[in-house]
Amino acid sequence: MKLLATGVNHTTAAVELRELLSFPEGEQAAALQALRQQPGVREAALLSTCNRTELYCLVEADAQDNLAHWLAQWHQLPLEQVKQALYHYEGAMALRHMMRVAGGLNSLVLGEPQILGQMRDAYSLSQENNALGSELQQAFQQVFAVAKAIRTDTAIGENPVSVAYAAVSLARHIFADLAGSRALLVGAGEMIQLVVRHLVEQGVTDITIANRTVSRAQELAATVAGKAIGLEALPDALADADIVIACTGSPKTVIEKAEVARALKRRKHKPIFMVDIAVPRDVAPDVGKLQDVYLYSVDDLQQAIAENVRQREAAAQEAEAIIDRAVAGYARRLRERDAVPSIRRYRQQVAALGQQELTEALALLQKGQDPAAVLQRFEHRLTRKIMHQPTVKLREFAADSRENAMQNADELLLTPTSKSIEI
Repeated sequence: MKLLATGVNHTTAAVELRELLSFPEGEQAAALQALRQQPGVREAALLSTCNRTELYCLVEADAQDNLAHWLAQWHQLPLEQVKQALYHYEGAMALRHMMRVAGGLNSLVLGEPQILGQMRDAYSLSQENNALGSELQQAFQQVFAVAKAIRTDTAIGENPVSVAYAAVSLARHIFADLAGSRALLVGAGEMIQLVVRHLVEQGVTDITIANRTVSRAQELAATVAGKAIGLEALPDALADADIVIACTGSPKTVIEKAEVARALKRRKHKPIFMVDIAVPRDVAPDVGKLQDVYLYSVDDLQQAIAENVRQREAAAQEAEAIIDRAVAGYARRLRERDAVPSIRRYRQQVAALGQQELTEALALLQKGQDPAAVLQRFEHRLTRKIMHQPTVKLREFAADSRENAMQNADELLLTPTSKSIEI
C-alpha cells in the first residue's frame, strides 16, 4: 500500500480542461464514493477548486492507471487528454505535494490562504463518506500541522500579492479601523467582487456599488446587504465615502477633480482614500493634487506587490525547510514500517522456542525435579537455541570477509548491559 496524489492544476492544464475535470459541490460525495470503489483504492479524498482537481488515495501498487481511467470516464473525456495533464506523486513525495498545496506554495498566488480551508473541506467530506482510513487520516493531520507551522512561523501570508487585496490592505494603513468606514466601489466586475470580499473580511459593512449597469451593481450589493447606484449618482455618493476603489471598463475617466472637490467641501475636508485599479484610469490623475485625498494608481499597487512577492518568496524558502523536515520524518517512518514483517516473524520464532522450552520445563517440574535445576536447564537451552542461527551467520560473514555485515551484526546484536531490554 502507498500514498498517491494525482491531479491537474494551473501549471499542467488550461482553464478549459480544468473546468471539464472539476467536480461541482453537489456531485462530490457521489464521486468520492465511486472513487473509493475503484480496484486497488483503499482510502480516498477529493479536492476540486477553480485551479486544481486532485485525488489523494491510499492504493495498491498497480492502482495508479485506474485513477486516470476513472477521471476520464467520470467526466466523459478521452483518456489520453486526461493523462497528458495528470501529475503523480507517490509515498513521501505525495505527502510533500499535499503539504505544499496546503501551505500555499503550489498556488497561482504564492501563499494564498484559501486552499487550506478547501483541503480541510476535502478531508471532512472524505470522513463523512467513510472514505478515510487511518493511513490517509494521519497523512492529512501531518499536512494540516505543517500548514499551520508555515502560517505561524513564516511571513508567507503577511504581504498582499493580489491587486484587490493590496488595495484593501493599503486602506488599513490610512484608517486605524476599517469596520467603521464607508466604502464606495465603482464597477461590478471580478476585481471589484474580490475587493468586496476583502472589505467584508475587514469588517466593513457600509458598502455602495456604483456601476453603469445598475442591475449588475444590485446583484453584487445584495450579497453584502449593500446599496447599488448608477454612475450618474457618483457625485453625491462621493461625499459619503471614506474609501473609494474604482475598476470599470470605461475608456475615459468617471471621477473628475471638480466632483471630488465638491464632495470634500460637503465632508468638511474629512479625508478620502482612493484607489484606481482600472486601466485606462477611472479617476482623473489631478484628483491626487487635492488636499485630504489619498489617491493611488494600479502602478503604485504593483510596486508594493512586487516587493511583497519578493518577501513571500523568501518566506516560501523557510516554508520549504519546514516541509523538508516533516517529509524526512514521514519517510523514516515508512522505512521503519518496512521492518515490521521481519520483526513479527522474529518475535514469533523466539516465542515458539520459548514456549517449547517452557512446556518441557513445566513437565520436569511436575515430575518433581529440583526447580533450580529445571530453571538452569530452561535458561541454558533457550539461550542456545536463540543464539544458534545468529552464531552460524556470524561465522559465515567472517569466513566470507563481509566486514559491513559484521559491523551491522554488532550494532544489531550487542546491547549495552547498562540499558534495559524491552521485549
